Amino acid sequence: MQPIFERVFKTYDKLNNVVQENLYGMRVVKSFNRQEFETKKFTDISGSIYKDFSKAEKTMAFGMPLMQFCMYACMLIICWLGARMIVASGNNELLGLTCGQLLSMITYSMQLLMSLMMISMIFVFITMSKASAERIVEVLDEESDLHNPENPITEVASGDVDFEHVDFTYKKDSGKKVLDDVNLHIKSGWMVGILGGTGSSKSSLVQLIPRLYDVSAGSVKVGGRDVREYDIESLREQVAMVLQKNVLFSGTIKENLRWGDENATDEELIHACKVACAHDFIMGFEDGYDTHIDQGGSNVSGGQKQRLCIARALLKKPKILILDDSTSAVDMKTDAMIRKAFREELPDTTKIIIAQRIASVQGADRIIVMDDGRIDSIGTHEQLMKSSLIYREVYESQNKGGEGDEQTAGN
Repeated sequence: MQPIFERVFKTYDKLNNVVQENLYGMRVVKSFNRQEFETKKFTDISGSIYKDFSKAEKTMAFGMPLMQFCMYACMLIICWLGARMIVASGNNELLGLTCGQLLSMITYSMQLLMSLMMISMIFVFITMSKASAERIVEVLDEESDLHNPENPITEVASGDVDFEHVDFTYKKDSGKKVLDDVNLHIKSGWMVGILGGTGSSKSSLVQLIPRLYDVSAGSVKVGGRDVREYDIESLREQVAMVLQKNVLFSGTIKENLRWGDENATDEELIHACKVACAHDFIMGFEDGYDTHIDQGGSNVSGGQKQRLCIARALLKKPKILILDDSTSAVDMKTDAMIRKAFREELPDTTKIIIAQRIASVQGADRIIVMDDGRIDSIGTHEQLMKSSLIYREVYESQNKGGEGDEQTAGN
């Protein structure tokens, strides 16, 4: 029955995924009137589970009566033989058997046969458990491709970042390079913007800095040392990364913020939130920093969630701060205020900002324009307006009021 249970549990995965997708995308399903389609998909998968489980239950249901039949058949044979031996004891004492001895034999036989029935049930449970355990062990035994060196470095000297002839692919046997011969120098304390179209590998580029992946060729250096020379945990402690799709956990705002530093004082929490322009809306809640956050942050807006996650990253006091389109849900004025606060409060921290809006990176020390896994051009806003066709086209297609927003934030 093990193959049946293996098939059932794999189908359970699909069922759980469907349920999760429907709960997460409930509004989308309703807005497109796809309830019938999703219901059919759920019914098909649950029907498959029902068929496989029915097959397993039928096998088990057949086994139980068979075991009982064998048990009672044995009891009948014992009683019949015992009765004959009791009757025969009058003619031959060697074949003699008393009623008490027969009763004892029946009792012991019942206990033995019941134990055998229990063993058969245990065998069924072991079969089910084995199928589940194999799937769990498959995950637990998955080995990471990233390993610490023998004598790892635990302290990042500075926020300097260097890419030297970096190639990268997500799969070793993949012929297409995600990043191709990337060369880049980012000075400690700089604010660097990264622009590029969808699929230009902006996120892939920055994910190599905290060593979420290893390069396929070349090297990425932080603080003048190859990231593969660092202790992975120590490196990631000093490189903070804020993603576009951030996660908040069930608990208070304080508890979520202290993921950045569990020993942070209330004053440090407030300061980080002020830099991230989150303090004002937090104080607008009745319970302030003790406000409870629902699972996934469903009771705060997208922009509020992003600002809380930025504050959480700031509490790590990182040498390098990476924002991967992390202000996309924030209005232009607040975005400019956050960048202004970064310059004033984090002068020694290297700030790398991936953005879709040129206004978000227009005042950066350097702007990197990515195109199909390569760096198309690097420079300031003024330089790129003269030298980069891609940058100029993006700028002309967007609202040209970005400079005014930052000046407004400064005033």
